[in-house]
Amino acid sequence: MYVIAGLGNPGLSYRHTRHNIGFDTIDAIAKRYSVRVSKGEFRSKTGTCVISGEKVILVKPQTFMNLSGEAIRPILDYYKADPQTQFIVISDDVALDAGRIRIRKKGSAGGHNGLKNIIKNLGTEDFIRIRIGAGKLPVGQDMISFVLGRNDRKEREIIESAFERAADAVETIIAGGVDEAMNRFNGDIQG
Repeated sequence: MYVIAGLGNPGLSYRHTRHNIGFDTIDAIAKRYSVRVSKGEFRSKTGTCVISGEKVILVKPQTFMNLSGEAIRPILDYYKADPQTQFIVISDDVALDAGRIRIRKKGSAGGHNGLKNIIKNLGTEDFIRIRIGAGKLPVGQDMISFVLGRNDRKEREIIESAFERAADAVETIIAGGVDEAMNRFNGDIQG
């Protein structure tokens, strides 16, 4: 059993912003498995599917980005999911080129407030994360306006292809382990 959480902000005004890359990736996974992520529980929208023979709970926290952990912790507790081995977080990363994927078994929040709140609520940095490049923050630009903004059409197309590669990475993690996924997907924008 796995819990896979994509990070973002609820509401139409945030739809397809850089900060909602996690939500968009959950939507791509849900579409692939013909599941709706619409059930309201644990201050989240959830949906259930089976990936590589494992039950998977897809999660879009509705607490806003900076409080993501407050929604995720109760879900992990309810399903008795081990954060280290049965939990995957998908988020944006402004330190990565648009569409680049970076998978890690654990690590710091790297300045990402959603990840900071998850680490705070779980009491550990030991959980799998898939970070998708939102495009690098331009020098001198305000972080908040950048992450709440949208990519231009060309960058958005690159990022949308990353949603499918991230879905492939999720399948690889579940079927073959995180090391295999890291070897296959880290670094190359084309996967």
